Amino acid sequence: MGMPLELNTLIVTKGREQRVEENLFVLEKEGYRLYPIEIPLEVRKTLDSNSSGLALIKKVEWETNTTTITYQLVSLNSTN
Repeated sequence: MGMPLELNTLIVTKGREQRVEENLFVLEKEGYRLYPIEIPLEVRKTLDSNSSGLALIKKVEWETNTTTITYQLVSLNSTN
């Protein structure tokens, strides 16, 4: 039996990110998702919105059909 897995090269927050420290955020997504670690990825509020900035993913955790990522924002395009 297989496990559904999605490969993501973009962080889409939908406004659900939580700030842990100054530039460190945690985001929980439904399903099992795989992200490249320590490679700059665009951060967007929605899939169709403009890029908010660039982030480095520091940690990816899978548990009970949920993926939790911890990422560090390394550049910001807009303050909104």
